[in-house]
Amino acid sequence: MESKMGIQERKEREKEHRKEEIVDAAQKLFLDKGLQTTTMDEIAEAAELSKGTIYLYYKSKEDLYLAVIMRGIQTLYEMFDARIKTEPDVVKALMALQETYLDFFYKHRSYFRMMHFLQTPQFHKQVSNEMMQEASLVTQKIWSLTIAVIERGMKEGILISNLNSVEIAIILWSSATQLMMRMDTERDRWKEMMNIDLERVLRVSNSLLLGSILTTEAKQANATLLNTNTPGTGTDN
Repeated sequence: MESKMGIQERKEREKEHRKEEIVDAAQKLFLDKGLQTTTMDEIAEAAELSKGTIYLYYKSKEDLYLAVIMRGIQTLYEMFDARIKTEPDVVKALMALQETYLDFFYKHRSYFRMMHFLQTPQFHKQVSNEMMQEASLVTQKIWSLTIAVIERGMKEGILISNLNSVEIAIILWSSATQLMMRMDTERDRWKEMMNIDLERVLRVSNSLLLGSILTTEAKQANATLLNTNTPGTGTDN
């Protein structure tokens, strides 16, 4: 006979599996139609469940949209974590994080676009506090990983020590994100209008920002790494 503990564990597994099935169905619809035109009725039909059952797990389609975004954030974290483990050197690690973020942009463009819907104030009003808290926990893992590398660089005398590590992480993240958002929507226009490759601009920006937070000694030791004369090699898709 199955124990109470075994029954409880089985129910939890079934619950998580059902939630994943619902998010799978929602993700396909969101990618095809967008948030505004997708309805909970369509999500229920795609998941082969009643709308009432969907609401047992997610309070709104905005909650479901955030659940999909959380998949993207988790994917990015896993890419960051795997890459950072291969780079013990702080400068190389920070450059690796920048390159990994760009890699994420190319490989997971849909997630990248959805993640920045979080910047819409109206979206936040529609999402439950529970889902926002869950998303914050996932997002915090990325911030913690990045900040830890920056703080290690400060302790090792590679990065300027009187800077605020959180502020530096925000600056690096925001600069890269804004340029990649332009790459997503304006890359061809900038190429045609001014013969500017926005990926190259991104790499130059990353290099300049990284150089600005290095100590004089570290900047000299890493001069070759900071060289931005080599054009980017990524391929859009």
